Amino acid sequence: MKIAIYSRGLEQDLRGQLNILLSELQKHDIKVILFAPLAEYDLGLHNSNIGFFSGPMDLDSTTDFLISLGGDGTILDAVALVRDKNIPILGINFGRLGFLAGISKEELTTAVDALVNRTYVVDKRTLIHLDADIHLFGETPFGLNEFAIHKRDTSPMIKIHTYLNGEFLNSYWADGLIVSTPTGSTGYNMSCGGPIVFPDSASFVITPVAPHNLNVRPIIVPDDNIISFEIEGRSDQFICVLDARREIVDKDIQLAVKKEKFTVNLVRLNENNFLSTLRTKLTWGLDKRN
Repeated sequence: MKIAIYSRGLEQDLRGQLNILLSELQKHDIKVILFAPLAEYDLGLHNSNIGFFSGPMDLDSTTDFLISLGGDGTILDAVALVRDKNIPILGINFGRLGFLAGISKEELTTAVDALVNRTYVVDKRTLIHLDADIHLFGETPFGLNEFAIHKRDTSPMIKIHTYLNGEFLNSYWADGLIVSTPTGSTGYNMSCGGPIVFPDSASFVITPVAPHNLNVRPIIVPDDNIISFEIEGRSDQFICVLDARREIVDKDIQLAVKKEKFTVNLVRLNENNFLSTLRTKLTWGLDKRN
């Protein structure tokens, strides 16, 4: 078995956790490749089963899993690394909320045992793909959570004409517009009043950001639609956001989003299903009277 380990960086008190993880993997004679910047930490690496990778080109079909150490943002990085290679991602939460990275650092040993014994569940998550008439977001024009359009910080609201398969849907007078995947529905979409949808619901959620209309509400559409946009505004530029990445573009750009051709595989332990995560992470249904 071969496992890649990715992290943006580790605080001093978390490096010991990485050492614990490496020790557990070595007990099972698992080949480990670490994200190259982690080599700067003093991890006492003297094992021939440990190598390094620098980017997506170093990950191939021989990699059985990628373990992400961090928060949900680190998971988004891992998705950009894995791309369409079908490598399952297991997220261990070294951050705060950990909605996607649902395994706590206290469960390191349990997680390794689950990988070795194949006692885990793989959730296939759809991605959103961006098409534009200029090159945006390099080699990763896709996201796990959402695509968003935003006005620039100092500009007035913008007008976003939105179409489904070429048919007019609505014009949003707003600070921006979010098109969320089911996975992203519990993130920025939810914070802006959008609904939570189940990960396998085969849908997109379109949610305005600070709309200047009382009669505009989020809407759920099937994910076989192509959603396109035309932007008007007093500013000549606006912001495109794909997960945690952003580009500043001219308002005459042509943009459209659709479901990506491939999916990403997220590994979870059997007991960590979507409903239990809603209750534990978002306190769904919590009532102190009960």
